[in-house]
Amino acid sequence: MGALAHVSKRLSWSLFSDSTSSCTTLRTALTSLFSCSSYATVSRSSSDPLPSPGRDGCAAAIGIFQRTLLQSPWFAIPTRGVKTSGSSLRPGNVIEKKDRIYEVVKVDHSHEGRGKATIKVELRDVDSGNKVSQRFGTEETVERVFVEAKPYIYMCTDRDGKVLLMDPGTLDQLEVNEELFGKNAKYLQDDMKVRVEVYNGIPLSASVPKHVTCIVKEAQPPVKGIGVTPREKVAVLDNGLSIKVPPHVLAGESVVIDTTDDSYVRRTKV
Repeated sequence: MGALAHVSKRLSWSLFSDSTSSCTTLRTALTSLFSCSSYATVSRSSSDPLPSPGRDGCAAAIGIFQRTLLQSPWFAIPTRGVKTSGSSLRPGNVIEKKDRIYEVVKVDHSHEGRGKATIKVELRDVDSGNKVSQRFGTEETVERVFVEAKPYIYMCTDRDGKVLLMDPGTLDQLEVNEELFGKNAKYLQDDMKVRVEVYNGIPLSASVPKHVTCIVKEAQPPVKGIGVTPREKVAVLDNGLSIKVPPHVLAGESVVIDTTDDSYVRRTKV
């Protein structure tokens, strides 16, 4: 990111100046930017040569800058090479180890005897889908790989567990395995906005919104004559999930559920 920061400083004032010297600075900065091999490939075609100095050339340079960096934010983010400690790993992170790309599925912290604290991490090989377990020291260096989060609209799930999604921008359809959503696959609803994390065109994981509205299918009615009213009771939602709800919640009502821990949030009206 140091190279990008250096180039950005040179670009910042050039974009708002009309002088020939500022245009020259902008052209030089673009040359440096396009030569940064540590960043993703620039989507600049061969028909867009670097502009020559002058007022018209300055406008052309700004156009190239906008088409690359401003309109393609992922261009400015390295896809790999960022170091982090083992203690910072979280489910959903993607790392590189021995020239293989893995997704972090589960993380368990442990401390055995007088030894150093370690982290047991369950990893899924992105290419093969195989799962492996690895132990990392809390201060051990791990190489993070960044992924792109793309929005989709849920359409349906077939009998084989294939989930059909639609890109709201292009209307292109994407088919993914239901297991990408993990336990939250049961919250999928028609036209729900979901998010899919993609690396090199490969879907790694998918998520639903944090709060989802469900219908209470079954709930024990309030019992009169009891001296102490229970603080919670069990209710069954329309997706088959059993959760604990306050005693005043009735069957047929709509409730908001926190999908991170399957907990009741509040009642609502559909």
